[in-house]
Amino acid sequence: MKITSTILIFILLSFSSRAQIKILFDATKAETAGNADWVIDADAHNLGFGSGPAVVGGGNESNPQRIPTAAQSGITASTAETYWSGALSYWAIDCVKKGYQVETLPYNGVISYGNSSNSQDLSNYKIFVVVEPNIKFSASEKTAIINFVYNGGSLFMVSDHIVSDRNNDGFDSPQIWDDLLHNNGIVDNPFGIIFDSANISGSSSTLSTFANDSLLHNTTSGYGNVSQVLWSNGTTITINPTINSSVRAAVFKSGTSTTSKTNILVAYARYGLGKVVAFGDSSPFDDGTGDANDQLYDGYITDAAGNHQKLIMNATIWLATATPLPVELVSFNCIKQNNSININWTTATEINTSYFNIQRSINGKDFVTIDKVFAKGSGSYATVDEHLNNLQFITNQLYYRLEIVDNNGSKTYSEIKQLAIGNKQLSISVFPNPAKESIIIESNNASQIIIADITGKVCISKQIKSNEPIVLSVKTLNKGLYLVSVIFKNGETTTEKLLVE
Repeated sequence: MKITSTILIFILLSFSSRAQIKILFDATKAETAGNADWVIDADAHNLGFGSGPAVVGGGNESNPQRIPTAAQSGITASTAETYWSGALSYWAIDCVKKGYQVETLPYNGVISYGNSSNSQDLSNYKIFVVVEPNIKFSASEKTAIINFVYNGGSLFMVSDHIVSDRNNDGFDSPQIWDDLLHNNGIVDNPFGIIFDSANISGSSSTLSTFANDSLLHNTTSGYGNVSQVLWSNGTTITINPTINSSVRAAVFKSGTSTTSKTNILVAYARYGLGKVVAFGDSSPFDDGTGDANDQLYDGYITDAAGNHQKLIMNATIWLATATPLPVELVSFNCIKQNNSININWTTATEINTSYFNIQRSINGKDFVTIDKVFAKGSGSYATVDEHLNNLQFITNQLYYRLEIVDNNGSKTYSEIKQLAIGNKQLSISVFPNPAKESIIIESNNASQIIIADITGKVCISKQIKSNEPIVLSVKTLNKGLYLVSVIFKNGETTTEKLLVE
């Protein structure tokens, strides 16, 4: 993962110093296309969606501005949801009543992370909300979202049923979410959550039996206990705790076992320092008012006897609540020394930490555990990766991270360290080039040197028994272009061009 320590520190300081939780509601993914109005407030209604992104003046769909009007400062405990105009206005006003600040990322906004020139960069917010996206995320947007969560941000993912393509671009929201989760270029299914290609309706009171489930039972800082939900053409979710040990199901399809990993309606997880919540239906978020051109329904308050408001706000509060770090990591370093990598780290505090897995990757995405060190409460740790010689045959870069495992089995991760190791084992140096009389070939771990002409005819072949530079005469070669190939002891071959004058 492409996360630097500088960005990590910046984001942690940003989150800790922010006096007010800021929530960003996305409107860049055609959330108002068709008969939908997934925005918190819109003063203009002039967007059209032919078969893709929004077109100003192309229709009469909501075109939300960044800051909702009237002002958030005017909201009191008795303010009605009609204070703003949007199908998500009730939810947004509840958030303001809770003390949060809300904004919209307009249709032409940019989803970025760590871009200081973007005033709505995700690093400026605690929660990013995307309700029923109808346009696929770009590669850079996927990177931004995954890194945002990994570094401590929270993502609220809301899907809808299959065959719900509102802007006619060929993609439904479950497919769009799964494309983000499976094809982000960083890690496959980082949250352990996948949206199914389903279309279901019906109520359910099949809830998680986990007594401390913050989404279902927040009676202190939240909206109380949740007892049921109603899906009105939504989809289900499949979770994979093997990929992400923190992922949990909160609500199941009626008749499903509460130990099931499938037929889930609401799920949540932690990833890195951040959190995610996933809903399989957008209907519970609809407050029934907004764009007069759409037919909206009150799923937020009326459906499920008001339980949707409790569930959604409990989930929002959970996402807004800072995650206590199991480990306060003071430093983490990886240093190349001779033919090994020295790995060391220091912790200031460790809360319920069981052990550290030291993990290595050759591509920055797929990690394997190379060592395990048990926690001791705090202090300095060190280990050595002694496989550098073998690794230099296959890569120029190595990536390291710490997998921090708690006593309950949950896992968090350190930043990723990228280390250039130099592929000297597979490199050769041929000089002078062009040559007239002789050449010097430098290479380590070579077993044979072959010089061939451009037709492939072998002109010189020499077996190598040491790593000393090899001097070869080229006086017998005609003028022209040749290929110098070095066969290494592992069977691989590297070739350089040689011009003989």
